[in-house]
Amino acid sequence: MIGYVVRRLLLAVPTLLGVTVVAFLTVHWMPGDPAEIIAGEHASPEVVEQIRKDLRLDRPLPEQYALYLGDLARGELGRSAKSHEPVVDEIRRYFPATVELATASLLLATLLGLLAGAAAAQRPGGWIDATSTILASLGVSMPVFWLGLMLMYALAVRFPVFPVSGRLPVTMDVPVVTGFVVADALLARDGGAVRDALRHLTLPAVVLATVPMAVIARITRSSLVEAMEQDYIRTARAKGVPESLVLLRHAARNGLLPTVTVIGLQFGFLLGGAIITETIFAWPGVGRWILLAVQSRDAPVLQGGILLMAVSFTLVNLATDVAYAALDPRIKLR
Repeated sequence: MIGYVVRRLLLAVPTLLGVTVVAFLTVHWMPGDPAEIIAGEHASPEVVEQIRKDLRLDRPLPEQYALYLGDLARGELGRSAKSHEPVVDEIRRYFPATVELATASLLLATLLGLLAGAAAAQRPGGWIDATSTILASLGVSMPVFWLGLMLMYALAVRFPVFPVSGRLPVTMDVPVVTGFVVADALLARDGGAVRDALRHLTLPAVVLATVPMAVIARITRSSLVEAMEQDYIRTARAKGVPESLVLLRHAARNGLLPTVTVIGLQFGFLLGGAIITETIFAWPGVGRWILLAVQSRDAPVLQGGILLMAVSFTLVNLATDVAYAALDPRIKLR
């Protein structure tokens, strides 16, 4: 197991190196001069030229990339051209918020998706299956921004049950230990902060969980229906095993293997930054951070954000493969 993980991590190095090339060239091929955008339209040519030198944009492109790789080898991602803070520090500030939102969304999507898929698989073609199919289709096709705005209007404006934006009220301060507001509130033993953090997390988590929940429900339903047609299921039924135990004890272990892969992929997408959801709810995460960097043409932040998403996908895919092998002993990790 350890050898497999090490080999996968070593094989990921060329992939991440390719990501650095794509991120570097994409940022430099974007229209507009980042030095002029940062300096502003009324800045003097001398100021623009100084900013260009500070960003090393006055050097040849291969030299800029070589310097960029040298910074990466030292664990540096440069400084934000807008805030002048190290990109690594900004990642530490924004990434926990995205992980917290993605984890809450995935837990909600997995729980409801598995329940809906399992219920639909018990009676294929029944009313539960039909209802699950309709809801899953709506979940996949419904625009995220529309759902977010409708929930915000209904549950935050019309009936003020949940907050509109942010992670905590501006008047509340929780000591930062982990960067995860709910965990920090628990560590501080502040019940009020825990409740407020969960209330702020609810609406964006529900909106972000809509698409993964629909996908998980349909994959779970299809996998379980296929598993329920196997010979060992007929044998269990012939022995008089109750249908609920047939589904949970016999069909689930094999039938849920494709679902594990889907859950891993969905988590990777969520960690990549839910730009629309984070923007609607003013959630200070990676997606909103990258969007602001695109608007301000902040090259170091864009490069760091793209690399962060690539690393997240790589680690999530590795964890998914290991979990897949743990669930199915027939699979050997090599």
